[in-house]
Amino acid sequence: MQLTAPAASSTAHANPNVKPTGRRDADGMAVASFILGLVGLLVLNVFLGPIAIALAGAALWRGTARRGRAFLGLGLGIADLLVLVAFMQIDSTLSWSF
Repeated sequence: MQLTAPAASSTAHANPNVKPTGRRDADGMAVASFILGLVGLLVLNVFLGPIAIALAGAALWRGTARRGRAFLGLGLGIADLLVLVAFMQIDSTLSWSF
């Protein structure tokens, strides 16, 4: 079973608009980490924060072209966990509500 598209042929190097599959996957991970980190500030931050951190780290490790988006996803993932810790201290519970 193959999860990504097959490797680009040698003709893909002649076309500068065609990105290698690994780069596209890393760009998608950077965007996903940003979105999950942003959503995690409001809901399910105990789950979405670590996922955003992991996706951002993987995107940066694979060499994404969207480094800024990956760093924002990393920062938002960390902020998710900090918000969770802050509300846990205030409420003395594992979850928080408005």
